[in-house]
Amino acid sequence: MHKRVRTSVAAAALVAALALTGCGSDESDDAGKDAKAPAAPTDAGGGGAGSGNMEGAWSGKTDGKSVDLAVTGTKAVLIADGHACTGEVAEMGKPMLSLKCADGNTDRTMGTIESNDGKTLVISWDAGAKDTLTKSATGKLPEGLPTGMPTGIPTP
Repeated sequence: MHKRVRTSVAAAALVAALALTGCGSDESDDAGKDAKAPAAPTDAGGGGAGSGNMEGAWSGKTDGKSVDLAVTGTKAVLIADGHACTGEVAEMGKPMLSLKCADGNTDRTMGTIESNDGKTLVISWDAGAKDTLTKSATGKLPEGLPTGMPTGIPTP
């Protein structure tokens, strides 16, 4: 039960962080740009590294710990191993994630997209970790969310 609640809290935090990264843009930065941000870089060649669209929510486990990534346009939010990181998807000769973690952690700040077939995303991080993430179903809540209100909570 506690594991499901933690997963739900992590998913909610990921959604909230992603929503916050989309807010607060400076209008002067938007001059001359389309209203919709461009899609994350892809390789139109079809099955190579980085092919497929990165937009959406991705999740998986690395070394038994949850890794959650959300991408909208070129903005990215990652929650992994208790660290929350935000940044961008950028084309640097190949698609990469460039992130900054709120607590200063550097385990997952620069990641190379090794492959992306639209269902599975593989990221190799400069610090050594390698994450294999699966695209989450759009428009569906994760299974196993608690349905009832908790009982026995002490009141102040």
